[in-house]
Amino acid sequence: MQKLAILLAAFLVAASPARAQLTIEITGGGANQIPIAVLPFVGESALPESITAIVEQDLSRSGRFRSLFVGGVNPLPSEVSQVDFAEWKSRLADALVIGRMQTLPDRRFDVRFRLLDVPKQVLLAEFAVTLNAAQIRVAAHKIADIIYEKLTGERGVFSTRIAYVVKQGIRYELRVADADGHGARSIVTSTEPIMSPVWSPDGTRMAYVSFQNKKPVLFVQSLSATQLPAPVANYKGSNSAPAWTPDGKQLAAVLTKDGSSQIYLMNADGTGLRRITFSGAIDTEPFFTPDGQFIYFTSDRGGSPQIYRMSAGGGNPQRITFEGDYNVSPRVSPDGKTLVYVARSSGRFQLVAMDLQNRQMQALTDGQRDESPSIAPNGRMILYATDVDNRGVLAAVSSDGRVKQRLSVQAADVREPSWGPYLAN
Repeated sequence: MQKLAILLAAFLVAASPARAQLTIEITGGGANQIPIAVLPFVGESALPESITAIVEQDLSRSGRFRSLFVGGVNPLPSEVSQVDFAEWKSRLADALVIGRMQTLPDRRFDVRFRLLDVPKQVLLAEFAVTLNAAQIRVAAHKIADIIYEKLTGERGVFSTRIAYVVKQGIRYELRVADADGHGARSIVTSTEPIMSPVWSPDGTRMAYVSFQNKKPVLFVQSLSATQLPAPVANYKGSNSAPAWTPDGKQLAAVLTKDGSSQIYLMNADGTGLRRITFSGAIDTEPFFTPDGQFIYFTSDRGGSPQIYRMSAGGGNPQRITFEGDYNVSPRVSPDGKTLVYVARSSGRFQLVAMDLQNRQMQALTDGQRDESPSIAPNGRMILYATDVDNRGVLAAVSSDGRVKQRLSVQAADVREPSWGPYLAN
């Protein structure tokens, strides 16, 4: 949906833990789930958090796995030679996860895990890491990513991060959290709305819009910085809807400095501004294809809001959506094959996926007001904002529409999600 970025001065605060975490409720499961048994890691009772539980929760949230009951196993195996494969075959397990934890003299922990193929009785993957108590969740997400990739052939996203905006009372916060909602911290606070956060491709910076001197201004903030950054776009009128080029060197943004909302390109520091759309209509919500060759955007140049595509350097746009009179917020999947957007149907705003090769469409959600889609870096899940009981919450849906989740913060309004990229190892 078209957003009018009307914000007031946002004040950066030092990275600090947020008082409320996102909680995730799985509301729909996937089909053809892999039956997996995640056994408690031997010795993990000495840890402040259970690695086993985090791994199992990650896999369950993906909708690709079905966790099996693991009770009655004594002693717990931590080596392949200790596994009774016949028992796990009788429990209908396709995969088995075992592990152990040892406390080292320096109070760090040595954690090791193994992933086993039960029918073939072979080792599929293993991982060992030395960590401290603060790194437990990071290690658990890494283990879950290894399991996910080995068993599905696709890269996992459990180690990625998300950003979102929370409103509690008169306070707004732009928060960054792990993909499972834990470890949330505020990077921007304000007494007025914050909108349009978007991650840089390397995950080290966040572009967002705040209201500086009573008007929308575009900022780029390093996530490691504690100072309010200088604006990168502070022109007359509105400066909004940032989008990064895949190489992270440039931004597209929507400016009204020359009259109507038009799309401009600029360097990430705001220099080298260049206009790339030239219409008397509203052109907004730019989004680059993964190869950086094209920009998808929303425009009402045809009489109603529709999605168009043009060369990343400008040129004649091609209309993409034709069904319905309201199609906005284009997002292209990481493989470049699918367009996800918001469509209005019978007064309801819902997420739709279009196969860009055959133009077939599939409704992914059925809410009254679903908006702001953001696709996971492996293309499997889509994070978006919706309303529940007149309160904003985040939700997620799989690319085939089967797996559904709801993410919320107690007694708060949550909107403007943005799924971060893979981080460098």
